[in-house]
This record gives sequence, C-alpha cells and structure tokens, in this order.
Amino acid sequence: MDVEVTGSLMQSYSICKRQVWLMAHQIIPDQEHPYIEMGRIIDDISYDRDRKKLNFENVVIDLVRNDKDNLLIGEVKKSSKAEKSARMQLLFYLYKLKKSGIVAKGQLFFPEERKKVDVELTEDYEKEIVKAINEITDIIHKEKAPDFAKIPYCKNCGYREFCLS
Repeated sequence: MDVEVTGSLMQSYSICKRQVWLMAHQIIPDQEHPYIEMGRIIDDISYDRDRKKLNFENVVIDLVRNDKDNLLIGEVKKSSKAEKSARMQLLFYLYKLKKSGIVAKGQLFFPEERKKVDVELTEDYEKEIVKAINEITDIIHKEKAPDFAKIPYCKNCGYREFCLS
C-alpha cells in the first residue's frame, strides 16, 4: 500500500494510532457525527478575510495570510483540548513547506475560545515530525489496525461505532 502521510494522519497520530490506520485505509468516520459537522462549520465561517484551503502537495492548509512580510499559515480547530495534535499537524505543514524552500510561520486558531497559539518549526520539532512520519508509515503498512485501546478521546470520535461494535 502506497499512502502519503497527510496532516490529518499527523493529527490522528498524536491521538490514536488505530485511527491513523483506519483513515489511511479509506475507512471513513461517521460524517454526520456532531463534532465532525461542528468542525466543518467553524472552519467555514471563521476568518473570512483570509485565503482558505490552500492545497500544497498532499496537505490542505486552512488559512494563509501575510504577516509583516512573513508568510503565516494557520490551522483552525474547534477546541484547544487537542492542542498537541493540532500543533503536530501544523508543524507537519511547516516542515513540508520548508522542504520545498518556503519559510513560514504557523498559528493555531481556536475561534470559539478566541485563542491563538504561535507555532514555530524548531530543529527539535523537525526531528519529532520526521520520527512521527516514519512511525505513521509503519502503522499504515501493518496488515491490520492496531488493537483498540479505550482513551478519553473515544467518546467524541467519529470512529466510535466502528471501534466499539
């Protein structure tokens, strides 16, 4: 199976390895799950003045703006509860841009909380991203999904019915 690591896989990696495998194997979460729908709505209505949904290689960047002669890319999320996974996703985007010779700054946006978090691709973060890419690739190539392990995130997951049935 030849699957490229995406921002969604990077985000899932920080939450649930089983979700990474399911997503990579085209097993789609419940699209009518309230949290998935809410995330879509927040993404659609937030930050109207910015360019949205920039497709670059195998990533989709939520928003792009010029910030004092710097390129700023942003990731819009419903809540900061999963800030670590959102940070990994944005760092992955910054890493992909850097590999193509584009220097950018990052910012996480949590419009419901009126919160912004600056994200910078440091050398340590870059090593963490490369390690995560390798581990995600290993997970994807496994014959079957990692075993189910109940975590707090499960109660709000679009794969809940799949994993718990």
